[in-house]
Amino acid sequence: MTETQPNETLRSIAQIHDAAGPVDMTADFEILKAAVDDMAERVKARFELTPDPSAKEFATYGVEGGPTGSIDAFTGPEVDWMIHSWLGNPSVGFTNIHLTCWLGPHTWVPHFGLAFGTLPDYWYFVDFVPRKDPLVDATYLDRYYEPDNAQWLAVKHEPGFSPFVSQTLYIRQSVSHTALCCVVERGAANRDRMIELAESRLQRWFAHLDAGDPTDPADRVALAGRDLQVRRNVADRDPANIMGVRYFGEEMTERLVSCLWGGSRVLPRPI
Repeated sequence: MTETQPNETLRSIAQIHDAAGPVDMTADFEILKAAVDDMAERVKARFELTPDPSAKEFATYGVEGGPTGSIDAFTGPEVDWMIHSWLGNPSVGFTNIHLTCWLGPHTWVPHFGLAFGTLPDYWYFVDFVPRKDPLVDATYLDRYYEPDNAQWLAVKHEPGFSPFVSQTLYIRQSVSHTALCCVVERGAANRDRMIELAESRLQRWFAHLDAGDPTDPADRVALAGRDLQVRRNVADRDPANIMGVRYFGEEMTERLVSCLWGGSRVLPRPI
């Protein structure tokens, strides 16, 4: 039996968008956003959360009829920083929708990260961000990443799903080896499949939370410091920030990125 090789996408998000030209993706954006909104509500129902005032100015931003966006940020006793956000201009094809939940240092359970978008082809990413070095702690790898290995292998060969490989070294380093990250051909079936895959990972994450994995109190300050550095690096180095600069300028994009990683947060971090 001959196996087909996955057709990887090596172009950047900006390059894909520019090559495609303007396409009205408003209808697809609304469906994807509704799916992320629903998942965000389930995450919020899981924890005791308080909106952080630092994101209030970004509850709605942009220009009506043009590039717009929204950021909601939350924190709580078990959650260091949760972001539910989107930005883009659906009428010309580019949108980016995020749901990330960074847990407090009371647990070793990985953080949850999800992004949907339109380029105008669909783009999606879902991953568990590790709290330990899986090369050192193989038990951690087996517990949190091995259960999704078979799915990862299968998705790489699904028709219409092109594995997305970032040109940015740091971003490739930040992605786990079971992360689902693809550019996807437009169509209702593929869009529904994207949502199904994200839902399955969210349910798996909830199961990990149910199982629990408490940290030693002596490890929590160092773990909180590591989490914050990773979160800031990922936000600062995201190559998709160039789309924010195009739409809103350098100064506004810097403020948006700072809000995403919690650089201007008001409420205290859980320790």
